[in-house]
Amino acid sequence: MFPGAQHLQNLHPLIIHFPIAFLMGAALLYVAAWLVKSERFAHSAFVVLVLGALSLAVAVATGLYAEQGVMVSLSVREHLLQSHKTAMLATLAICMILTLWAIIARPFPKKGRLLFLFLVLAMIGVMTVGADFGGRMVYDYNAGGTACRQPIPFTK
Repeated sequence: MFPGAQHLQNLHPLIIHFPIAFLMGAALLYVAAWLVKSERFAHSAFVVLVLGALSLAVAVATGLYAEQGVMVSLSVREHLLQSHKTAMLATLAICMILTLWAIIARPFPKKGRLLFLFLVLAMIGVMTVGADFGGRMVYDYNAGGTACRQPIPFTK
């Protein structure tokens, strides 16, 4: 195993950055496609959205699998982990709806385009909030590794 990964409790931290990058890239490309009316950007956005949806499904699956084994106090589970889980499941639901819509109306829906763009941006907002909860667990409470003594109780 790589030295930087030897303290990881599970695979989830290695996976999560892919959907963040892909989905933010898809959002930027869809907005660019709309602004400059570019089919090339729309096709690129579609491909990146599909990659984001696939990687998000893997990230959520690894997160759900790792949930019980994460070494954090009950207070951190209550205040951060549950909120992280809820936000990321909502992100997955929105992403799946958008991906199916984009597949049906490939690559960028003509009907309801502004609603589609709004949902893409809403998905990014929900994902950002969820990622913040996850980041707080990792950086404030060492949820991603075993380098510090566990558990660290939640503080405001």
